[in-house]
Amino acid sequence: MNNQHLKNKKVRLKIKKLGINGEGIGYYKKTIVFVPNSLPEEEIIAEIIQVFPNRCVGRLIKIIKKSQFRINPRCSVYEKCGGCQLQHLMYDKQCEFKEDLIRQALEKFKVPQRQHIDIKPTLGMTNPWFYRNKLQFQIRKLNNKVKAGLYALNSHRLVAIDHCFVQDKQTQKIINTIVQLISDYRLSCYDEKHHQGLIKTVMVRIGQKTNEVQVVFITTKKTFPHYPSLIKQLIQCHPNIKSVMQNIQSAKTSIIMGEKTKCLYGQEFINDQLSNVSFTLSAQSFYQLNPQQTEVLYQQAIWALQLTKKDILIDAYCGVGTIGLLAAPLCQHVFGMDIISSAIDNARHNALKLNYHNTTYCCQKAEHIIPQWLEQGIAPTALVVDPPRTGLEQSLIKTIIQANIQKIAYVSCNASTLARDLKQLSKYYHIKYIQSVDMFPQTARVEAVACLIKK
Repeated sequence: MNNQHLKNKKVRLKIKKLGINGEGIGYYKKTIVFVPNSLPEEEIIAEIIQVFPNRCVGRLIKIIKKSQFRINPRCSVYEKCGGCQLQHLMYDKQCEFKEDLIRQALEKFKVPQRQHIDIKPTLGMTNPWFYRNKLQFQIRKLNNKVKAGLYALNSHRLVAIDHCFVQDKQTQKIINTIVQLISDYRLSCYDEKHHQGLIKTVMVRIGQKTNEVQVVFITTKKTFPHYPSLIKQLIQCHPNIKSVMQNIQSAKTSIIMGEKTKCLYGQEFINDQLSNVSFTLSAQSFYQLNPQQTEVLYQQAIWALQLTKKDILIDAYCGVGTIGLLAAPLCQHVFGMDIISSAIDNARHNALKLNYHNTTYCCQKAEHIIPQWLEQGIAPTALVVDPPRTGLEQSLIKTIIQANIQKIAYVSCNASTLARDLKQLSKYYHIKYIQSVDMFPQTARVEAVACLIKK
């Protein structure tokens, strides 16, 4: 279908539903049109700004009939930033949308018996603001001034942010201080076009139970002029900073961190707690961004497994060992694996701190190490997987099926890849239910736990 004639055309649309990125979906003469910031049941005027063979993207011009669930966004850069997609929608309706996302994904991938899968109501937050424990802002110069922020949607154009409504308040204050110090010490900021400048990105992570903070400067070079003085001033302003690291990323790439990280101040890690279990976190370790809801999510994963002291649990994509270590007191043994060596070091250290002797952690891919364990006579009965947004690799799905594991908790951060993988697993497993958890209020992202029982 050739839709080029629609480019720059203003069209009247009735929005039918929300798409996977939180955009409103309407139809103009049988052509699907995606319009960000619009809501179901609204009648709008949109300008077509992008045209594709099977769809168009529009820009909201005017709302003719407004949804009763529309609210005013709190953030002044909401429509520019791209970090949030749903601030204009009442929070309880955001939670309903996330259930619907799962249903849409199951329908798209034609998961067998999808109509009979129990999709439980989303577990949301009492206060869905200021929840992110990690900030990762790009550092650039705008109008000759040092700024920190995020890229605008689908671009590399920086939107400066000095106050974020989903970011932990302390992390925002710390990045604001860092921006001022970078300016005071006249340190060069990264210029993406010319691949020049020293400081590319700054990461700030806080342990919300311990109040310990780690700062990571991601730079293009090993040299870091004036860093002792800069860090001294930074610590004076924010004494709960326990770790300052430098990561070197010299490549021109969208990958944030490089392979080399060195400690500039304090220790190489910070500590945090989930459900009264302590965890050590190094700079490159994966750790969920919303600790309050992480407890809810992981409790749901463990509940789905209904563990007993006879169970041998495999914790794939284990990271620093969060889920497995929460489950360890409930089962016979936990075998965890991850491909990030620093995360495995953290997991082993965390298990040692907790005095758990029924855990084994390996730095390998799950599909490689599980067959080795099977050959050694280890017979896993339960599995928890928490993969990246790309979902499970085909080789791991085959390994899971061959291992004859009786029960699975699939923790997912992407409804589409969850549905894709469930379609294959449903040949061998009964999908008992899917429980969505709102880890990222104000955004279109959804996390869920799928409970699978061997047929």
